[in-house]
Amino acid sequence: MDSHDDSVTLNLARIARLAGVGRAAVSNWRRRYPDFPQSVGGTDASPVFGLGEVEAWLLRHKKIEDTPRDLSRVWPKVEDLGDREGMAHVVAAVGERLTEPALRPPAAAPEPDGTTRALVAELLEAVRGQSAVEAFSDLMECWHGVHVRQVPVTPEPLARAAAVLAAGVRGASPVREVLDPACGLGTFLLAAADQWSGQLPPPALVGVDGDPAQARLARVRLRLGHPGNASDTRCADVLRAAVRPPLPVDVVLCYPPSNERDWGRGELMSDPRWTYGLPPLAEPELAWLQHCLSVLATDGVAVVVLPPAVAARRAGRRIRAGLVRAGVLRAVVALPVGSAPPYGVGLHLWVLAKDEQPGSPVVFVDGSDCRATSSSGRGTVTNWDGLRERALAALRGEEPPGTAQVPAEDLLDDETDLTPSRHTTVRRAVGPGELRRAWADWDGALVDLTDAARVLSTYRAVATDPDGADFTLVADWERSGALRVVSGRTPAQAQFRQGSAPRDGLRVVTAWRSERDETPWLPTAQALELEAAGQAELTEFGDVVVVTAAGDFDAWVETAGPCLLTAQTVALRPDPEVLDPFFLAACLRAPGNGRGAASHASTTSRVDVRRLRVLRAPRERQRAVGEAYRQYVRFQAALAGLGERGEHLGTVLADLLGQGGLSGE
Repeated sequence: MDSHDDSVTLNLARIARLAGVGRAAVSNWRRRYPDFPQSVGGTDASPVFGLGEVEAWLLRHKKIEDTPRDLSRVWPKVEDLGDREGMAHVVAAVGERLTEPALRPPAAAPEPDGTTRALVAELLEAVRGQSAVEAFSDLMECWHGVHVRQVPVTPEPLARAAAVLAAGVRGASPVREVLDPACGLGTFLLAAADQWSGQLPPPALVGVDGDPAQARLARVRLRLGHPGNASDTRCADVLRAAVRPPLPVDVVLCYPPSNERDWGRGELMSDPRWTYGLPPLAEPELAWLQHCLSVLATDGVAVVVLPPAVAARRAGRRIRAGLVRAGVLRAVVALPVGSAPPYGVGLHLWVLAKDEQPGSPVVFVDGSDCRATSSSGRGTVTNWDGLRERALAALRGEEPPGTAQVPAEDLLDDETDLTPSRHTTVRRAVGPGELRRAWADWDGALVDLTDAARVLSTYRAVATDPDGADFTLVADWERSGALRVVSGRTPAQAQFRQGSAPRDGLRVVTAWRSERDETPWLPTAQALELEAAGQAELTEFGDVVVVTAAGDFDAWVETAGPCLLTAQTVALRPDPEVLDPFFLAACLRAPGNGRGAASHASTTSRVDVRRLRVLRAPRERQRAVGEAYRQYVRFQAALAGLGERGEHLGTVLADLLGQGGLSGE
């Protein structure tokens, strides 16, 4: 422990991170242990403690291991520097020492003092034994974890999607240089290096950023991540300084800053980059867009991430029209909400090419529905694979759902609105034929419901004594060998797709109910591979599937083919010679059965499937109850079908009314 430890202070949250526990545990230690270090500052609500005393106490009480200092033990000293830039320069200095050969600090980097040099040496010792890439990745994760709200990071899947689109437009032409004029931490450039990794020689990677600390970190990431690529990053105000590479570049990938009013418009009124019009003060994104075009080679491609408002704001209409008229705008791709920061909006990818093709159509891709069920089973994440496939197919001239190729003249109106959803929404032409089909479907569903109700109405209620009924538990049937309990689990890396499963798709059973009528599914081949690897459980015909989440408790007999079970779902696999599956499902779904078997041992209320009650009945009685249950299921399906047909009929009628196509004459 050195003398610097005495001046470093930790709050309760940082002590918790050092010990690998929650903050509540540290507060508990303060109350329970009289020898817990005294605070050296802060407030009563947020006290701070000396690092040296805290570390000694944790070692004395065996809360941390007495081993050579690892990163968790040294990082508090870095946090004690306080400011984001100072911490970033320390991390970058460590990264520069990890490269082979070691990188020299940039000329603009601050000169380190004695404390900083000692801290860099301690960090290098703490990460000894790790590979350079792993060590620097851990350091970056620690730094970003402290400043996550101040430093938005481009998600790697978004960067890969941009690189794939650029490659799709560029085709087989070699890429000599890739530029990101707002590179941040260099994520786009790393994705470009991966995209063209098989090319010889590999493309040079050039980044520029207005933040000197982030430019320095990006420089180290590029050198460690892709040492075979020539790379360079520098700090500059791109728009004001008109920073241009020595030679035109082949690919530009960029996520420029948004909503910045002080971008230098007054100083740049006559800048030659404004080929398609002077950007309004409130449209800095269009200034960045034209800058990206200005540095491209004649066959170059740019993919720029922009807020959705840029596609429709009235102030930018003239520039948008100029881009469309010249034919440099090739595509606009809408991403799902939550794909990248800011997570509250669905960003757009604008794909541009330098070679002007006046009058050429613009490809619009609405990927807002490209979502996949998260591996937790609740909520959704972006289905990047589906999004890329859809966008690439549209760029090849195909027209998959959610895409459109719009002639330039159709866009050059008073708005020049380039929002994809405005051009990919199909206006249905509803006529007499569709109305007749809708009424026929309704009548057919009504007949099905009437038939199911007629059969079900032949059953008569018989007198029973609920208090005298003889019940047993699922656990008893399991012990007797009459059934097996197969618990579902969610594969760690699986990302489920949504919508109607294709012929080669296998349905996924989750413990939550979708609000958008979206059914999760996986390709059958992938599901079978997961099952063979012991990472997934699939149902068999006749299984009784039970959702054990208390709020969504349900049970049914699986007769539609195998499906994949996830967390909080269970398959009861009965021996049909002993226990009728339809009888079992009827018993499990009895009102109150799920509530009686609920477990509240954790923060999530679940149903203990082994505590569910099953009526004790002979085989003949089971078959009779099972047959009645099948008729009940048929009635429920017919009732749901009538509701669906009625909803469709209502939609057709509403469309006709809106088009003035419904007449009572």
